[in-house]
Amino acid sequence: MIDLLLQYGLFLAKAVTVVIAALFIIITIANVGERRRHHEEDGDIEVMRLNERFEHFANTLRMTVLDRNALKAYFKNQKEKDKKAEKEPKEDNKKRVYVVNFNGDIRASATDNLRQEITAILSIANKDTDEVVVNLESAGGMVHGYGLAASQLARVRDAQLPLTICVDKVAASGGYMMACLANTIIAAPFAIIGSIGVVAQLPNFHRLLDKWDIDYEVLTAGEYKRTLTVFGENTEAGRQKFIADLEDTHSLFKEFVSDYRPQLDIEKVATGEHWYGKQALGLSLVDKLMTSDEYLLNASKTADIFAIRFVHKQNFMQKVGLTAGATLDGVLVKWWERLVQKPKF
Repeated sequence: MIDLLLQYGLFLAKAVTVVIAALFIIITIANVGERRRHHEEDGDIEVMRLNERFEHFANTLRMTVLDRNALKAYFKNQKEKDKKAEKEPKEDNKKRVYVVNFNGDIRASATDNLRQEITAILSIANKDTDEVVVNLESAGGMVHGYGLAASQLARVRDAQLPLTICVDKVAASGGYMMACLANTIIAAPFAIIGSIGVVAQLPNFHRLLDKWDIDYEVLTAGEYKRTLTVFGENTEAGRQKFIADLEDTHSLFKEFVSDYRPQLDIEKVATGEHWYGKQALGLSLVDKLMTSDEYLLNASKTADIFAIRFVHKQNFMQKVGLTAGATLDGVLVKWWERLVQKPKF
């Protein structure tokens, strides 16, 4: 019986390996097309009027919970309101709220779409009446990637358009670099906020190679062309230079946040720590506690709400690659969650 289980386990491990290898090949092929696609910028803007969506949801619920007479009275009253509104002159200066979503990964790859969406909004928005809302979710990542993403949001501020950023789950590190550009930061009570710090980590296999008498040479021109390496022998001088570079990046990060949120005690919050939304409000890292859903639903009572999304055209292989990538991501996330203990309620 034990032998049978071992054979089954070995077969399962081989099968999983083959599936992951196949997914990797598909994703690699799709990524080649993805890079070409981004270069060609072949896509278009999609627009959804959220007011109509909110009203559709409400009507669906009304038709279920209201009795026949109450429902008939409601729609009759609504019809009279619509007729009256048609006779009244149209408001040319009615407020419009443009909503975009940014779901950031370690490379801030959503910036490719964000810049197109911002460009579309700036071509039509009125700084005297309109507003831009960004639903932001990101735990940060590469400095240059999030620096560019933040620069796209700076275009909104430079155009003097009110910018509101909503954080339902997390805006940390590079994510908070983006969030601090907002005129108003809104966070859910348990959203993760902050982590104004810089981190870098890498393994070093020099001692392992040395044990097996394997030489690895790093040839450079310039004293600090390489500081720390994965396979070479790292020196104390190189290590100190690497730390100094991290400190310089951290200083730039703090300066950037201070410029857009001068009310912060930057030395108190720029320790690399993160806080939950309610704590972040007390530290002035955010301005209000509210979910994005609540904010947009309230705004829809007095403004037209438009969700803006740039969509790339995809061929068959790219669609297959994205599906395979999402599947592989789901498998890896579940595997990682089993290994790593996380805070729980």
